[in-house]
Amino acid sequence: MKHDGLKALIGTAVAGTAALLAYKFVFQPWHLHWGATDEEIDRKMPGDELIESPDYISTRAVTIDTGPERVYPWLIQIGQGRGGAYSYDWIENALGLDIHSVDEIIPELQDLKVGDTIPLEPNGTGLQVIDLQENRAMILAHPEEGWTWDFGLYPQSESKTRLVSRNRFSLQDANLGFRFYLKLVEPGAFIMERKMLLGIKERAERSTTKEAPEIGIKQISGQ
Repeated sequence: MKHDGLKALIGTAVAGTAALLAYKFVFQPWHLHWGATDEEIDRKMPGDELIESPDYISTRAVTIDTGPERVYPWLIQIGQGRGGAYSYDWIENALGLDIHSVDEIIPELQDLKVGDTIPLEPNGTGLQVIDLQENRAMILAHPEEGWTWDFGLYPQSESKTRLVSRNRFSLQDANLGFRFYLKLVEPGAFIMERKMLLGIKERAERSTTKEAPEIGIKQISGQ
């Protein structure tokens, strides 16, 4: 009986180690660079200078079959109590975030300015707008957590754009608990961000045959 218990313990340890190695060397490199080319991964993006030596970087991308001027309006209206996150609302709402993604451009959300805060939670906690480059880039940051989130729009032609999303974290002042938390939520964060990029793609491509992105008249409170 003791030998059987020891074998089970060893088997569990071996399986756990194999799973960790598979995550570290297979799944993690794939999801950190989902959709991005080697050039995009290596490319310096606006906002990179805010964290010179990050401990964590993800660069993800998607091709959108329309021009950047049709993608940008969707990008700048993201946020809780704003246009949502274009991801899995049901997951975010299960976490109490009260996120409701819209399917149209909301005019009153298009006046985003440097210094504004994009809320991520109902209590107003969110990311500060560091820089806006119309039809080119949006740079967000959470200074207290050493986190920057950059979105870049790179036209490939008049009707094709690469949307690149980059997260950078500095963990120099982070405690062990936050470091563990970051690792714990990493797979889930990838799932939500991937859906977000695809959600922006889906919405922006709807306006491809129109002269301008679809502008809705709904009030935010009506969502």
